Amino acid sequence: MARLGIRCFLPPLILLLHLFLAAAAVNGDGSGGGGGGLRFRREGGTFKVLQVADMHYADGRSTPCEDVLPAQQRGCSDLNTTAFLYRVLRAENPDLVVFTGDNIFGADSTDTAGSMDAAIAPAIAMKLPWAAILGNHDQEGTLSREGVMRHLVGLKNTLSRLNPEGVEIDGYGNYNLEVGGVEGTLLANKSVLNLYFLDSGDYSTVWWIPGYGWIKASQQAWFRQTSANLQKKYTSEQPAQKEPAPSLAYFHIPLPEFSSFTASNFTGVKQEGISSPSINSGFFTTMVEAGDVKAAFIGHDHVNDFCGKLTGIQLCYAGGFGYHAYGKAGWSRRARVVSVQLEKTESGEWQGVKSIKTWKRLDDQNLTTIDSEVLWNRGSNGKTPTYARSWC
Repeated sequence: MARLGIRCFLPPLILLLHLFLAAAAVNGDGSGGGGGGLRFRREGGTFKVLQVADMHYADGRSTPCEDVLPAQQRGCSDLNTTAFLYRVLRAENPDLVVFTGDNIFGADSTDTAGSMDAAIAPAIAMKLPWAAILGNHDQEGTLSREGVMRHLVGLKNTLSRLNPEGVEIDGYGNYNLEVGGVEGTLLANKSVLNLYFLDSGDYSTVWWIPGYGWIKASQQAWFRQTSANLQKKYTSEQPAQKEPAPSLAYFHIPLPEFSSFTASNFTGVKQEGISSPSINSGFFTTMVEAGDVKAAFIGHDHVNDFCGKLTGIQLCYAGGFGYHAYGKAGWSRRARVVSVQLEKTESGEWQGVKSIKTWKRLDDQNLTTIDSEVLWNRGSNGKTPTYARSWC
């Protein structure tokens, strides 16, 4: 039996609210409840992030490749990294590109700023929004760690930030971005997905603690406060939602908890040790307690590319991207893609996030997609999805 074409009449106050929010989404300042005007696509209700880890870019054509097959060695250079980035950007058409550190290999670069410009150039040329954080090699050239981050913040199309304003915090490149709902919907001006970026440091500055740097107490305090504020705003400001919006975190150096997995409980490969700090600063516990982070993404260990779930959070490597970075001959360079999908009501209205999926793209002849998996589903913890009340 065909459905009758009966219109749904909203109570006056709800109707006014709907009209006000829709108008704000169209006529507002473009922030969309998130940094840089990021928002979900109307067509498909998705938001896609491409993660690029460990490009290790240096001086372009004169910089040789590392760990490739003998047949690939001749003529192989940083330009192979550039070509791969163009290929994967065209194939995936992401809504945001995230460079998760060791974007350049400072020690082999004659000009840090020039190397960084060349490394990021494809994203800029394609007019894609992008964000970057630092690894442990970016500052080993002609600019300090602060200088490298300041340079990144000044480039075109970047959403990167030096640090939150008015906050005393360790490191450079600690910031968050908000992704608004579909334009013209009730959630257009709410951040339905939050992204955190943190500087995991380079090397320990405490002489009696060896090894790599870590996420410090000041950074964790900022993260906790930011997460609490975002959750409160999402669940209290109209249209109020019953559950906090999910979040993703990006940093460079793996937490000690990345060592928790075996081949039986992750997707992907582990081909080298977990090069985490020699101390545990507690950031994983901080994320668990905050409750909104569903997955954290890193680089650093180039021939690891696995995802494993621990205490409700997916911990994911991207795998090495750059050809001047160490790798494994015959094992393709790769990038990680994350696709976030919105829920759609029976009436066709886009709502909050329904699921988070991921896969990897290989730099082979076919730009092969591997290891597709669902990282998170709303309601997978046994709760029933709840959104703003529908009056229809």
